[in-house]
Amino acid sequence: MDFKIRKNRAVAQGPRRLVRERSEYFRLMDQGYGNKEASRLVGIHERTGREWRNGRTDPARFRPPARPERAACPETRGRHLSQDERIHIADRLREKATIRAIAVDLGRSPSTISREIRRNSTVDPRGRQHYRPHAAHARADARRPRPKPGKIGQNPELRDFIQRHLAKKWSPEQICQALRDTFPERPEMHVAHETVYQALYVQGRGELRRELAGALRSGRARRVPHRQAAARRPRFAHPMVMISERPAEVEDRAVPGHWEGDLIIGKDGASAIGTLVERATRYVMLLHLPNGRTAERVHDALVDTVRTLPGHLVRSLSWDQGAEMAAHGSFTVATGIPVYFCDPASPWQRGSNENTNGLLRQYFPKGTDLAVHAPDHLVAVAAELNGRPRKTLGWETPAERLHKLLAA
Repeated sequence: MDFKIRKNRAVAQGPRRLVRERSEYFRLMDQGYGNKEASRLVGIHERTGREWRNGRTDPARFRPPARPERAACPETRGRHLSQDERIHIADRLREKATIRAIAVDLGRSPSTISREIRRNSTVDPRGRQHYRPHAAHARADARRPRPKPGKIGQNPELRDFIQRHLAKKWSPEQICQALRDTFPERPEMHVAHETVYQALYVQGRGELRRELAGALRSGRARRVPHRQAAARRPRFAHPMVMISERPAEVEDRAVPGHWEGDLIIGKDGASAIGTLVERATRYVMLLHLPNGRTAERVHDALVDTVRTLPGHLVRSLSWDQGAEMAAHGSFTVATGIPVYFCDPASPWQRGSNENTNGLLRQYFPKGTDLAVHAPDHLVAVAAELNGRPRKTLGWETPAERLHKLLAA
């Protein structure tokens, strides 16, 4: 069956599942054809063939057909090639089989077969490579034992150089760079700084004197493991409610009263202004924080601000996981307003607020002291923003849209 497809026919039919073409492509690949040749014979682009071969096809659009059964092959024994597999590789190489065809026979990755042939082949006096399975198996077994002797422990000159500079309180990274500068033509004197750390920290190696670990800037004689995700402390004492649990009515902006909040930070992080944006109207309110942005001060400013609004216009508040919202539990108790927290590093989940913060930088540039602005000035800036017509509101202003809601 001819699987070549003309361009005009493909355009007329639009996107197709290419079930038959895919099956034929894998049949050709199993016969040892390369991606370029198999794609040409089937009539698809090479990139499509690579995506099929590497399994990067969208599962929602197409469920790949079952691959044909491969021929009987030697039994495998886990992640390492067995001697029977190496004998099979040698037999197939004598038959001029391709790497990919051998990989299909053995159920291995083509890169595994290629690496095996490259690393364990024997070179004759004429410089020709020969793959001899028993010699290859012996070579692989000799390479496998652990632990292997470290590079530092095998080279006294390298060890002395590192110990001498550790005693001068050089960091491992500085020492490794100095080795490359001092011995540019001697790769046996080059190590990565992690190798130095391993020689200091790993028990039983004895490559470097144990007391030299105290010369490290950390002062530790061993590494301190990082906490696992399950052992991390909660962000706040009161459990957070994540934004994924926010009511569905918030997403379409049809119901007013759902606000997004954040802080804009001044010079050296010493001052801040709180920002609140209503999602449906884009109405802006600013929080005056002259004495800092601690959780207590942000809590008080939020409570004072939301109490100036009608109850039906304050239904929820979305915020990031900044430390200034540590008192979110008491804020909810005082106002009855639930707080929903965005996921880490996800500013788009508060898109209206992020956009408004960018507009506010016209009035409060980065790197300036924000504590100098009086409450009256913040009110004037918010009024000016709320008086700007917005394309997303059909060229109405946020103030006009909010007035309509209050009138209704």
